Amino acid sequence: MKILFMGTPDFAKESLEALYNNGFEIVGVVTNVDKPKGRGMKMLYTPVKEYALEKGLKIFQPEKIRNNEEFYEEMKSLNPDILCVVAYGKILPTKILEIGKYGAINVHGSLLPKYRGAAPIQWSVLNGDKTTGITTMFMDAGMDTGDMILKEEVEIGENETTGELWTKLSTIGAQLLVKTINKIQELKDEVSNLEELKEKIGAQKQSEDFTIAPMLDKEMSKIDWTKSANEIHNLVRGLNPIMGAYTHIDDKKIKIWKTKVILNNDNIEPGTIIEKTKKQLIIKAGENAIEVLEIQPENSKKMNIKDFLNGKQIISNKVN
Repeated sequence: MKILFMGTPDFAKESLEALYNNGFEIVGVVTNVDKPKGRGMKMLYTPVKEYALEKGLKIFQPEKIRNNEEFYEEMKSLNPDILCVVAYGKILPTKILEIGKYGAINVHGSLLPKYRGAAPIQWSVLNGDKTTGITTMFMDAGMDTGDMILKEEVEIGENETTGELWTKLSTIGAQLLVKTINKIQELKDEVSNLEELKEKIGAQKQSEDFTIAPMLDKEMSKIDWTKSANEIHNLVRGLNPIMGAYTHIDDKKIKIWKTKVILNNDNIEPGTIIEKTKKQLIIKAGENAIEVLEIQPENSKKMNIKDFLNGKQIISNKVN
């Protein structure tokens, strides 16, 4: 089966690698354009491009997809049986989705129809969910609205970060994509069109009971100490390693990367530092309290809280 793969970050690279290692013919790899990064503004390849280069796969990096007739004709000439789209980063027009004889398959980082959108993994952690998962689906013109093929559920640990969950789901997503493509390959000779394939494979329509997972906003990264300790803990986990939650200690911006919920029913104003020793920093929340475990002062590197407290005396009795 000839596959046209579209994806960009490390999450997608896992799926491309799994397809390649399982012997599928990758006729082309479409990924986002190279972007400058760091002080030297060095052009960095996407993880998907790096892997495609390593394996000698044909790479395409269009600036835009929509109304790009040259790109469309180029993809059509590859004559793929199916498209596999994993965290590509651009909305695809219907004519691109229809290039493959058997449509386009997407790997989505949630149990649809929950968390349609750009940041399903992040929002599952931010909202303190106990479970999430991966869904493979046939793509359509809507945003993550296509008919579902396979699902796999996973537990989210109470201290698990977005980064840790991202890594776990990228592996599961790759495995589920291979299972999905294998199922399609088994059935392709028994059907004459995409609709017959959907029926044969048992694809399910999504219910209207859906939620949206929009892109993250930098404004959300400031800690509101009037919220409960659980909510703050989830914010810290959910923004790790992306952005990071922050507060101000002695009027200096401090990012907090790791926390622990501490039971505390004292009638104290939220944001009050209730414990500051050489080993421990505990801050009162709206409900219970937060022990800070890993921290990053402005213009400095991440460090555990003991190293931070050994090198700094906190003057203020409140954070803000």
